[in-house]
Amino acid sequence: MDEGVATWPAQEQAAAIKAGKLSSRDLLECYVDRIERLDQDVNAVVTLNLERAREAAAAADELITLGANVGPLHGLPCTIKDAIETEGVRSTGGAKELAEHVPAHDAPAVARLKAAGAIVFGKTNLPKWSGDIQTYNELFGTTNNPWALDRITGGSSGGAAAAVAAGFTSFELGTDIGGSVRIPSHCCGVYGLKPTWGVISQRGYLDHTKGGTLDVDINVFGPIARSADDLDLLLTQLAGPDPDRAVAWRLELPLAEEHSLADLNVGVWFDDDAAFVDREYRAMLGNALDRLADAGTRVHDSHPNVEFVDQVAVFITLISGAIAPTLAEDVDDDAGIGPSHLQWLRGDMQRHDLRQEWHHWFEHHDLLLCPVMGTAAIPHDHEGSLFERTIDIDDETHSHLDLLSWLGFIGVLGLPAVVVPIGRTAAGLPVGMQIVAPWYHERRAIRAAQLMAPVLGGYQPPPGF
Repeated sequence: MDEGVATWPAQEQAAAIKAGKLSSRDLLECYVDRIERLDQDVNAVVTLNLERAREAAAAADELITLGANVGPLHGLPCTIKDAIETEGVRSTGGAKELAEHVPAHDAPAVARLKAAGAIVFGKTNLPKWSGDIQTYNELFGTTNNPWALDRITGGSSGGAAAAVAAGFTSFELGTDIGGSVRIPSHCCGVYGLKPTWGVISQRGYLDHTKGGTLDVDINVFGPIARSADDLDLLLTQLAGPDPDRAVAWRLELPLAEEHSLADLNVGVWFDDDAAFVDREYRAMLGNALDRLADAGTRVHDSHPNVEFVDQVAVFITLISGAIAPTLAEDVDDDAGIGPSHLQWLRGDMQRHDLRQEWHHWFEHHDLLLCPVMGTAAIPHDHEGSLFERTIDIDDETHSHLDLLSWLGFIGVLGLPAVVVPIGRTAAGLPVGMQIVAPWYHERRAIRAAQLMAPVLGGYQPPPGF
């Protein structure tokens, strides 16, 4: 078998398995071999579950031999971010407190992937409790970017994006509360989807020792893949209500109606005094926009009538409440952690007002294009906490938290966004762009990413992978 199959889009792999041109077992063993040979320097996959995966792959191949009707992900070996509970497989949240945690049940999103035929064979690295833009922890160490080992993969789904980029898995499932799917997709040159809040179940999310039982404000689960087609395929399998709500709730996401770039009417928000973008990345965003316009996209210098800094302030208030249980894990007295309930309610009311402004703007525009974070993947820096670290870019010093502005700004409203690769810097580091859609229109953002891929270049394997 040609090892190049490891970096095929998942949709192509699934079609080959169904046609009998590729076996699930061979694909699994290809990934295991690549992890053994190539992951020592990257450190993306931290737990393997091979005995059960091999049995499942053999059974998947037998069904193909018998001509059985199989699911859309049939036989695809995949890994799952270690913040998501996976039945029978160590799932730690990157924390020593859960070092021996082996869930008895799958998170609903994992169960949906398995029901569609996917075979989970491992878990990928993350920062402790998914709480950093870098991927490292005391249990498993640091994950390095396959494009440049001295650079971050992004966080918190950094092991997930690195595994997809390096060809260690067919696809991944990550989480995103402050950019945790989008930052790693940007840093590793792959596609990532942050869906509308509530579209994909987030039960089973390990953000503290008693996590996984409730929905966390702003947080979502989302797929990471090597093509926009894969995002569409995976969204179809993942979207739906939590099991306890499925008795009464249904979800029917609108289909994308756009058939060409000329059908897209997009606004652009690349610059704001409250959010930095480095000079090289800004030039690349501008070049990508020019290429899209030349290909027929209708581009407008327009964005919602909101103050960037005010919307980020609402994000800070609301995420402070969302992550309060996580922060409380590391202190003896949790007094003063997170906003008061009244402060949170006031922030939620502000969010409602902002949503109305965005809704009005989306009545006249299909999508908004904006940066992912302010620069390409930065060097590793584990000194101090996320709240203390700084980095010098374009002769200015920025907090690591500044890198989250373009991400929390979108996430706080629950808007869907796709990260699409747009090229590589002079140093060879990939960068991406956010395609933001109205609520529940993730298929429109995905369709835009599909249409943009031939113009912008799409996924490319890192050298050596």
